[in-house]
Amino acid sequence: MKTKLSLISAAVLSATLLVMPSVSQAAIPLAVGSQQVPSLAPMLEKTTPAVVAVAVSGTHVSKQRVPDAFRYFFGPNAPREQVQERPFKGLGSGVIIDADEGYIVTNNHVINGADEILIGLSDGREIEAKLIGADAESDIALLQIKAKNLTALKRADSDELRVGDFTVAIGNPFGLGQTVTSGIVSAMGRSGLGIEMLENFIQTDAAINSGNSGGALVNLNGELIGINTAIVAPGGGNVGIGFAIPANMVNNLVDQIIEHGEVRRGVLGVSGRDLDKELAEGFGLDTQHGGFVNEVMSDSAADKAGIKAGDIIVSVNDRPIKSFQELRAKVATMGAGAKVKLGLIRDGDEKTVTAVLGEASQSTETAAGAIHQMLDGATLENAKKGVEITEVAKGSAAAASGLLKGDLIVGVNRTRIDDLKELKAELNDTHGAVALKLQRDGNNLYLVLR
Repeated sequence: MKTKLSLISAAVLSATLLVMPSVSQAAIPLAVGSQQVPSLAPMLEKTTPAVVAVAVSGTHVSKQRVPDAFRYFFGPNAPREQVQERPFKGLGSGVIIDADEGYIVTNNHVINGADEILIGLSDGREIEAKLIGADAESDIALLQIKAKNLTALKRADSDELRVGDFTVAIGNPFGLGQTVTSGIVSAMGRSGLGIEMLENFIQTDAAINSGNSGGALVNLNGELIGINTAIVAPGGGNVGIGFAIPANMVNNLVDQIIEHGEVRRGVLGVSGRDLDKELAEGFGLDTQHGGFVNEVMSDSAADKAGIKAGDIIVSVNDRPIKSFQELRAKVATMGAGAKVKLGLIRDGDEKTVTAVLGEASQSTETAAGAIHQMLDGATLENAKKGVEITEVAKGSAAAASGLLKGDLIVGVNRTRIDDLKELKAELNDTHGAVALKLQRDGNNLYLVLR
């Protein structure tokens, strides 16, 4: 017990799992249910025991190449790399979602690389946790502890949230112990921030501080609406903009991890971009919200559902979407085989289709499909000889792949390509890694996509 207590204490001092402190706070409503006194205390007394402290410890391993000049003095058998191990400790938060099974949700970045994970309950108990599974792209991890008399949070339908709804953030900032802050929903469907690969955040002005990662964002009924993840701090201080992963996304991911031990990501099979003002005007649309479909992969879920290039997807399961990135995040966190109802606009007419999502490991996706996904967010246009990337969406898969605006794709592996038709044909015939030959700033280079 002393060892565990000292681990928690040490982790408190080195908690650096989020960003900087937030100080913004929203006004409290005049009444909460039948409680006439303006106080959140009755709700919090039932809710806070479900939010836990997560203390982690482990070892970071780094490798550094030994310069040839140094290796000369140690002979031909001298090691080519120098391995360094550096112990680390950290502190975050977590949420109990199943009291009977002891399941706890937190952020992947809180537990990533940890050799030991300790859970600190509100009643003072400290229990070692087991990692069940995690998804780095959405930053969600599922832990499990064996303990009795646990309290779990009921999960709300996060798709029902509206801008202006009151929120309460609960976590363990700076190792000070459990802390509660209040705010409102500032925005929904935030993406393109470059925080995670899959982004569909709830934005709130409730104060989210260092150590709050993995903590709970709840409504005034004490129901879980999101998992706190990050804040924006451009000047090194908080400006009251925090982000949480919606509960519905968490539900989809957790269900897959419990069933399969991993996330079996659903795939629609389209590439595209956000619908912007220029595109909307070109298509004669009043709206600027939605995802524009650049391309539909052959024999994909989208192809089978009848989606076509040029379609504008505006809703998922009757819920409006704001961007292609939001569409991508929602679809990717649904399990393979899930049925998805998609609302779209084609030639000015509204249509509804139902797609059965494919699995990312299927042959249609592992080769060309996977490569196509890495080009998501890139606007491709025919150039004089090659395919020019005229735009790369911030935080998109294309940006993460290393593609830049102005790049000219002139080859795939050893094959020269002159236009989009040839690029598509080469990608569809490719199996495994692909080396795109690019011309950038007058230089030739290869970018390997896997």
